[in-house]
Amino acid sequence: MNAVVRNWHRFEAWLFRAPATAAGRLAAAGFAVLRYAYALTRDLVLGDLNLRAMSLVYTSLLSLVPLIAFSLSIVKGLGFQRDFEPLIYEFFRPLGDRAAELTERVLGFVDHMQGRVLGSVGLAFLVWTVLSVIQKVEESFNYIWQVERARSFARRFGEYLGVLVVAPIVIITALGLVASLGSSAAVLWLAAHEPFGTLLVMLGRLGPWLIVGAGFAFLYAFIPNARVRPWVALVAGLTAGAAWVAASVVFTQLVGWSTRMMAVYASFAIVLFALMWFWLNWLVLLLGAQFAFYLQNPRYLRSGQHEVQPTARLREHLALAIMYLVGRSFETGEQALGVGTLAELLEVPSSALGPVVDALASAGLLRTLEDETLLPGREPARIMLDAVLAAVRDGRIGRGARLERARIPAPAERIGEQVDAAIRAQLGRTSLRDFIAHGGAPGGNAGD
Repeated sequence: MNAVVRNWHRFEAWLFRAPATAAGRLAAAGFAVLRYAYALTRDLVLGDLNLRAMSLVYTSLLSLVPLIAFSLSIVKGLGFQRDFEPLIYEFFRPLGDRAAELTERVLGFVDHMQGRVLGSVGLAFLVWTVLSVIQKVEESFNYIWQVERARSFARRFGEYLGVLVVAPIVIITALGLVASLGSSAAVLWLAAHEPFGTLLVMLGRLGPWLIVGAGFAFLYAFIPNARVRPWVALVAGLTAGAAWVAASVVFTQLVGWSTRMMAVYASFAIVLFALMWFWLNWLVLLLGAQFAFYLQNPRYLRSGQHEVQPTARLREHLALAIMYLVGRSFETGEQALGVGTLAELLEVPSSALGPVVDALASAGLLRTLEDETLLPGREPARIMLDAVLAAVRDGRIGRGARLERARIPAPAERIGEQVDAAIRAQLGRTSLRDFIAHGGAPGGNAGD
C-alpha cells in the first residue's frame, strides 16, 4: 500500500510540475487535458461527489412528480400541457422498452395530484418540495465552488420561483419555434439542396447535445452562489452535455444487455434501472460543475476539494485587503462588493474568505446588505486598522469554539503584550479612510 501511495504522489508531482511547453503547444495541451482528467477522476473516487449524487437521487424521487406538476400547471393555461410528454419520454428513453410505460405512470401521478390533492395546503407543499430540491442542488454546487454562504432566504425564494415559472414557458416556446422552423418553406427548400440538407441532418443529430448543454450551462451559471464567467459555464455545459449524451447511449446498451436482471427482478427491474439512471444524471451534472470550477480556478487542480485554512498571517492580510477594497468601493461610490467578488479579486476560495468576513462583521466593521454585498460597518474615518487586526485575531475562525484564555508563562505574556502594543502604536492612529487615501499604505508610505 505504501508503494502505491508513493507512486501516486510521484505521478501527481510529475503531472503538475511538468513544463507547460515540454514539447510545444501539442504537449502543453495534452498535459492540460491530463490534469483536468486526473483532477475530476480523483474527486470522483476520493471526494464527496458520488455521495452527493446519490443523495440527490432520493431527493429527486420525492420531487420529480411535484416538479412536473408545477411545470404543467404553469403551461396548462397555454394549452401545451401534453407537449411535456415527449420531453419526459426523452429523459426516460435510455431505460429501453419500459420508457413509455414509466412516462405514462409519471404523467398519471401528475394528473392525480393536480386533480385531487392540490388545494392551498397541497400547493404550498408542492412549492416547498420543488424549492427544496433546488436548494439541495445549490448546496452541492456551493460545495464544489467552495462557497460557505448560500443565498439568503429572500433571494432563494424569489430567484428559484422565478426560474420555475419562466423555464417551462421558455421550453415550450423553444419547442414551438423549432417545430415551426422545421415545417417552414425555407427550411424544406434547404433540406432539398446540398450541402444544406446534410448540414441540417447533422444539426438535427447535434440537437439533443446542444439543448442539454445549454441547460447545463444555465445551471452552472445560475445555481452556485458565486460569479461564474459565461464562457466557463458554456464550455462546461457543452462538455457535460456531450458526456450526458454518451452516457445515455451507453446506458441504453447496458439496459438492452441486462436481460438476466430483467428475468430475476421482473417488474422491479425498471425501478433499479431508473435509480441508476437518476444517479448517472446527477453525477454528470456535478462533474460538469466541478469542471467549471477548475476552468475558472485552475490553481486548485492539484489540491481539489481539500479544506483550506489560511495561516494567521494571511488572515490578517486578508482582513486588511477586505476592508481596503470594501472601503474603497464605498468611498468612491462604486458598486458594492460581495464575498464572491472579493474571493475572485484576492484569488482565494470563498470558504477561506468567509470566516474572515464573519469575524469582521461580528466586530461591527462590516455590514451585509440584503443582496449580500458588503459595506463598512461605520464611517471609514472611525475604523482604525488595529481594530481590523484585532477582529481576526480575537474572533472565532473556523468551526471550533473560541478559546480566549490559557495559562501563559509571564515571559511569554510580556512578549505578547509588547506585540499588541506595537500594533496599536503603528496602526491605532491610522483610519480606514487614511488607508484608502494613501494608496494602501498607512501613514502615506505608499512609495517606501
